[in-house]
Amino acid sequence: MPPFDSTSAQLILWAVIGYGLGSIPFGMILAKVMGLGNLRDIGSGNIGATNVLRTGNKSAAALTLLFDGGKGAAAVLVARAFAGEDAVQIAALAAFVGHCFPVWLGFKGGKGVATFLGIWLALAWPVGVACCLTWLVGAALSRISSMGALCAAAGSTLWAVGLGYGTNLILGIVLTLLVYWRHSANISRIRAGTEPKIGSKN
Repeated sequence: MPPFDSTSAQLILWAVIGYGLGSIPFGMILAKVMGLGNLRDIGSGNIGATNVLRTGNKSAAALTLLFDGGKGAAAVLVARAFAGEDAVQIAALAAFVGHCFPVWLGFKGGKGVATFLGIWLALAWPVGVACCLTWLVGAALSRISSMGALCAAAGSTLWAVGLGYGTNLILGIVLTLLVYWRHSANISRIRAGTEPKIGSKN
């Protein structure tokens, strides 16, 4: 953990800023703007890139992935530009929570994978790159997006310690636990062999 030098008021401010950035539902916005319908009525009903891909629009899915990752990265980079590392980690966690529980959607958001990766890429880019590669390998071998996400989340803390970013360990553990919690239904389907493959309409 970094030293907590910021005041409580400053940390609360960065938590609000991080949450505000993270809660922007880019998947819903892009689907509406691009005439793809309501994501709640498509596939899993999730607002993330994997479900956007189920509309058949790869461009929309790629943009959702980019923007959802970007808002996590933005929370880290903005906080780092104006505050200490304690505020950076608070803003990062709040951005993730904002994506998963956006006030604009009745606190029913996405599962946070793209935002998780964006956070790590901005927080410690070698760890972020390692997590992205872990996701790619896990998803490619299993043909299951959620499996890639679970592999990336599980590996993130190991990468953080192994690559010399141990001050992010506690944040990494919390983010990993949140990713697994948000994927509890996916984990059950993976065990049952019913989890949809990448590109599936279901």
